[in-house]
Amino acid sequence: MIVLVRPQLGENIGKAARAMLNFGLTEMRLVAPRDGWPNPAAGPAAAGADVVLERASVHETLADAVADCAHVYATTVRKRGVTKPVVTPERAAAEMASATGRSAIVFGPERSGLETDDVALARAILTVPINPAFGSLNLAQAVILCAYEWSKTQGDASELVQPTEEEELPPAPQAELEGMIAQLEEMLGPRGYFLPETRAAATRRTLRSMLTKPGWNHLEVRTMRGVLSSLAKPPRG
Repeated sequence: MIVLVRPQLGENIGKAARAMLNFGLTEMRLVAPRDGWPNPAAGPAAAGADVVLERASVHETLADAVADCAHVYATTVRKRGVTKPVVTPERAAAEMASATGRSAIVFGPERSGLETDDVALARAILTVPINPAFGSLNLAQAVILCAYEWSKTQGDASELVQPTEEEELPPAPQAELEGMIAQLEEMLGPRGYFLPETRAAATRRTLRSMLTKPGWNHLEVRTMRGVLSSLAKPPRG
């Protein structure tokens, strides 16, 4: 589950919910949200992840929010004086996948992050490897990194799918390519493209090689022949 501690803006809660649902996470717990809950600004920002917002529970303290969790990870960029194991999102996801009992990843307020007392409640610190010259992640970005790593450990259980690739059309028959090449040669001949005659055969072979290499499909051949036909016409006006 994802736990947001003292989140400040409803928009950020909504964006975090959107990030969660992208990777199959639906359980969100909120600890003392600054503007109360429900927050009308969260819905539009969630962009359809309403199921996460509808199920979100509100707790007064972080201790209450993670009381039923055996494995708690506090996200922070530094240890804040608390000695804890430090793991990456990938390592945390692997540990959660093999662990017994409920797990929670805890995120702090947008501006200040988790307090030392919040981190002290966790079993481990989760830190994202990041550019040391610019370590600025917003709440939704941090959530989506962790959610993605978690989803990778779930296999088929996560029911995630790769976006469908556009179906490729089969290559055009050779006869269609020959028609396109003949049309182009017919246009180029009167313009002296194949001169001198001693180089005509080699030029035609090179042209044919270029036009057959891409593996044109039927639609592409038809489109190109339309272009050639338009170029062969006198300009309008």
